[in-house]
Amino acid sequence: MEKLLEITYLFDFYQVLLTNKQREIVTGYHFDDLSLAELASLQGISRQGVFDTLKKTEQKLLDYEQRLKLWSKFQAQEDILAKLNKALDDGENLDNIKQLVNELRNEM
Repeated sequence: MEKLLEITYLFDFYQVLLTNKQREIVTGYHFDDLSLAELASLQGISRQGVFDTLKKTEQKLLDYEQRLKLWSKFQAQEDILAKLNKALDDGENLDNIKQLVNELRNEM
């Protein structure tokens, strides 16, 4: 489940860097719940070809994240925003809020 969630997030960030065929296979397999055989029929390739493309594409997504770190940066920004909202709700002093805003700037 954890890997599926990770691939889903990475796909959201990096799908524009994939070919149409790669996007279709990942979408069909992970989002449309199609089997390898169904995808093979739709793509006009073998089941093994779908499997290989799927695994290579998943690895590409992981490689993109390792290099670009867009998802990691997004998560860090979301964490800071949550702290900032909590600080505002708790009525923390302005210095603490400014510090969180600066942290957010540094993550951008």
